[in-house]
Amino acid sequence: MPWHTLFLKCVAASGIYMGYEGLQDFLLLSILALKRYRGAILEFLARYISQALLLKLGVTVLVAYLVIQGARAFLGIKQQPSGWDGPTTPLLIPCRTTHSRFFPKKHSFANSYLMIGFPVGWEGVAGGMISTGSQKRGWYQVDAADYLERGNGHLGLRGKLDVYLTSQGIKPADYPYAYLVTAAKFMGYQFNPVSFWYLYSAEKDLTAMVLEVNNTFGERHMYFVTADDASNSLEDAIAASEASSEYDTGKGGIPRANLKLQQRAIPKDFHVSPFNSRKGAYSLIAHDPFCPFLEGSGKVNNTITLNSSKEHAKMVARVFSEGDPINPTVMTSWQKVKFLASWWWVGFVTFPRIVKEAGVLFFQRKLHVWYRPEPRKQSMARKADETETGLEELFRKYLRYLVQQCPAPMTVHYVPSGIADAGAETITNTDDPETSGGQQQTMEFKVLTPLFYTRFVYYAHDLEALFCELNDNCTIWVSRPDLLPKLLFKKPSPPLDLQNVFEYGQFKLIQRLRQRPERIEQPMTSAQTPSQPATHSKQDIRDFRPSAMDGFVMSALEPRARRQYRSLVLKRFVADRLALGDVSLLWLELLVLKACMAWVVTR
Repeated sequence: MPWHTLFLKCVAASGIYMGYEGLQDFLLLSILALKRYRGAILEFLARYISQALLLKLGVTVLVAYLVIQGARAFLGIKQQPSGWDGPTTPLLIPCRTTHSRFFPKKHSFANSYLMIGFPVGWEGVAGGMISTGSQKRGWYQVDAADYLERGNGHLGLRGKLDVYLTSQGIKPADYPYAYLVTAAKFMGYQFNPVSFWYLYSAEKDLTAMVLEVNNTFGERHMYFVTADDASNSLEDAIAASEASSEYDTGKGGIPRANLKLQQRAIPKDFHVSPFNSRKGAYSLIAHDPFCPFLEGSGKVNNTITLNSSKEHAKMVARVFSEGDPINPTVMTSWQKVKFLASWWWVGFVTFPRIVKEAGVLFFQRKLHVWYRPEPRKQSMARKADETETGLEELFRKYLRYLVQQCPAPMTVHYVPSGIADAGAETITNTDDPETSGGQQQTMEFKVLTPLFYTRFVYYAHDLEALFCELNDNCTIWVSRPDLLPKLLFKKPSPPLDLQNVFEYGQFKLIQRLRQRPERIEQPMTSAQTPSQPATHSKQDIRDFRPSAMDGFVMSALEPRARRQYRSLVLKRFVADRLALGDVSLLWLELLVLKACMAWVVTR
C-alpha cells in the first residue's frame, strides 16, 4: 500500500474516532464495509442460504405482520365499552368548519372536520374507537400529556384541568363537570388547531369554557372564557336556532339554542395566522352541546369573531356539527368500519388545506405576512430542540449556583420553557425564609421561549445577557428586575480545571467564536424591511473572555456535564458560520464528512 494512501486512511480513521457518536457512526461504517466486501458476502449467502429460503422467510414475516395488525384492528372494533356512570358519554362528532375574512380582502372557505368528545375524568376505551388514559388503544386517542401544560400525563385530564384552573385563581370545585371536544390523534398523527373545554357548574349549567389554541409553530395559548352577555330573549333564540339549523326544546320549554355562552373582547395575545397581527380581540358564541342539564345530544356550534383594534369584524370562524354525534359504544362493527373508511383521511389533510388557503391569500389576494413574534408571558412556547433541552439543564444548575452564592437572602422561582415535565423550581439560599429577619427577597424568573437558552451562551457578561434578553429581545420575564444585579454579584470563579489539551482547545475555540447575538426584530410584515444598518458597522472591541457560565461549568460540574456543554455550545457557534445557524444542517454536513472518511478507511 502506498505511503500516502496509508496516511489518508490513518487521518480518516482518527477523524472518525474523534467524532464518533455511537450507533450512527457504527451503522455508517458497517454499510460502507458491506459495500466494500459485497462480493464475498454475496458468495457466502449463495453458498449457505438459497434465494427461495429468503423469499419464503420474507413472505412469512409479512403475512404474520398483516394477520397480527388485522386481528388488533378487529378486536379493537369489537371491544366492549368501558364503564362510566357520570353524565354525558364519549362521542364521535362529524363537523364542518367555515372561515370568512372581510378585510383587507374578502376570502371564504369551508371544510369537513372530525372532532371527538368525552367527559373529562372518564378514562378507558369507548367501543374500540375513542381512548384516553388506558393501556388499550382506540382508533382515536387522546393523551393527557398533549393538553394544557405539556407533560405530566400521569395527572390525567381532570388533574391537569384542576392545576390550570388553580393557576388562574379559580376554584376547580366551581366546575365539577367538564367535557372536552378536540381533534384526536389518529394512527399516531394529530393536528389540533383548537380544543374546547366546556365547564359546568354543580347545577349542570354551562358557565365557562377554556379555549386551548395551538398554532403551526408548536406554541399554545389558553383562553379562559366566562359568560358576560347571555341572550335570553325569544327573538335572539329563534335567530340563533335558524343560524345553526336547530331548534330543540329542553326542559321547561326552554329553547336549546338559547342556552349559550357569550363573551366579547377577549384580548388576542397570541400569534395564530401569519395574515393577522396580535392586535385586536376575539368574541365568542358557544352553544351548550348538552343543554339542558347535560342531557342534550352533544351537537357542537361555536362561532369565533376576530375584531380589529378599531372594533371592526375582520374574520369569522365557525365549527358546527353536521348531523348527530355518534356514540361509539352502540355502533355495530360494520358501522365502525364504514365510519373509519369515510373519515380516516380528514385529519391528515387539515394542515395541507390550511397551507392551500394561505397560498391563495398570499399569491392571489396579495396579503402581507406577519412574521412570527416570540410568545408573551401568558402563552406557551414551542417545544425545545435537542440543543435547547441540554442547555436548559445546565442553565438551571448555573442559576442554582448564582442563588446560593448571592450575599443577600434571595428566593428565585424559576419557570423553564419548551420542555415537557421540566417543572418550575423554587431556589433559595436560606434554610428558612421566614427567619431571615424580613430581608428575604423573592423574584420570579420565567423563560418565555427556549431560544433564550442558546442566546444566553453567546454573551460573555451575565448582566448584559439578562437585561438585553429582558428588555430588547423579550425572551424572558422577571418580576423584580432590580434584583438581577444582586443575583449576579458574586465572587470570582475558581480557576478553570482543564483536564487535557483537547479540552483546552475546545474551550479556547468557544472563546474565540463567541459574539454578541443579533437583536430579535419586533414583529414585522412582509411589506416592511428590517432597520437599515448604520453607515459605519459597529464592532464590539471588548475582549470576549470566558463567560461566568463557562467558568462555572468547567470548574464545578462533573466531566459528563462539561463534555455536554462544550459539545452543545461549539455546535451552536460553528453552525452560525458553516450551516446558516441551523444545527440540523450542520449535522448533515458532518454526516457527509464522516461518510467520506469512512469511505477512505474501507476502500
